[in-house]
Amino acid sequence: MRRESEMAKQGSRCVALFFLLVTVAARAVSANISDGLLPNGNFEQGPSESDLNGTRVMGRRSIPHWEISGFVEYIGSGHTQDDMILPVPEGDRAVRLGNDATIRQQLRVTRKAYYSITFTAARSCAQAEALNVSVTPDFGVLPIQTVYTSSGWDSYSWAFKAKHGTVWLSIHNPGHEENPACGPLVDFVAIKNLHPPHHTPAYEIEPDRAGNMLRNGDFEEGPYIFPDVPWGVLVPPMSEDLYSPLPGWTVMSDTKVVKYVDAAHHAVPRGGRAVELVAGREAALAQEARTVPGWSYRLSFSVGDGGNGCDGYLAVDAYARATAKVAYESRGTGGHKRFEMEFKAAENVTRVVFHSSNYHMKLDGTLCGPVIDDVLLVPVHKHAARRLRM
Repeated sequence: MRRESEMAKQGSRCVALFFLLVTVAARAVSANISDGLLPNGNFEQGPSESDLNGTRVMGRRSIPHWEISGFVEYIGSGHTQDDMILPVPEGDRAVRLGNDATIRQQLRVTRKAYYSITFTAARSCAQAEALNVSVTPDFGVLPIQTVYTSSGWDSYSWAFKAKHGTVWLSIHNPGHEENPACGPLVDFVAIKNLHPPHHTPAYEIEPDRAGNMLRNGDFEEGPYIFPDVPWGVLVPPMSEDLYSPLPGWTVMSDTKVVKYVDAAHHAVPRGGRAVELVAGREAALAQEARTVPGWSYRLSFSVGDGGNGCDGYLAVDAYARATAKVAYESRGTGGHKRFEMEFKAAENVTRVVFHSSNYHMKLDGTLCGPVIDDVLLVPVHKHAARRLRM
């Protein structure tokens, strides 16, 4: 009897342990990735010495939380290459993606939700380097040949819509150089769940109710900005079938970008976020809105400087059926002014476009430009009072 009793107790413990493990596993599986750095997204957890050949990482899973392929190096701050010091923006470690190199991490996400990826990268060779960022079946090619900071490091963003609950995020260097180690350095990889705001059609806006026909006109929804990195996040050019890390807006360019900035590090006209037009006429910020032919509309927006030393005559060209040039005399210390223009729609869809009229450069030689914020598009009241029956 005693033996049977002991066996029963052991059986109960086994059952309890089994259910405990199942519960823990279920919690681990159900826990979606949260906004901010990915696990070991700063690469401070590195491979063991036995998995390194000099700086090259030899094992596929040698870097915790990441899988690698191709020529991947684990770089410490102050590492030198041809008498050039390779700095690391924060912390002590980064990775370098050489010929055909990839780092990837599996993420638990919400199916059909939108996400943006932010990562920091720097060139290490003179080649026109680029990075492929992908979450199957979506991918984007991010050009990194233009440097927008004095440190050589820039933060880039890319967005996707999750097709599955578990996805692989990959960052790949497609280059094949004579020196297999030549390639971009990557540090700080983060994710953010996007909540794209809806636009308000013209016929739903009434004179006594605030509304905006543009989505995300205040730019408050956008990619993750690292709190300790002062240079903002670059939003790359994208085709119209790609998802934007700046919901509602498209960047029109071949290789140039706009910069997404925050109030913690820049002067922002309103709220906590804005966009700096850093590429002159080579990159335009655009959005399409549903309009009614023959109706008149008012487009208003703020133009200023980011308080980052970008001084001089800053001007923005705005297009929305009509064209306007808005000038702002900047001292580089912050400030803005409000502007509005009216136009009559000719089509069912009107494209709103902004770009900097000229190139601007700070004293340290880095590109800068006017800051745009708080973009509002509404029908004028004589039309807004009319109720369109759909």
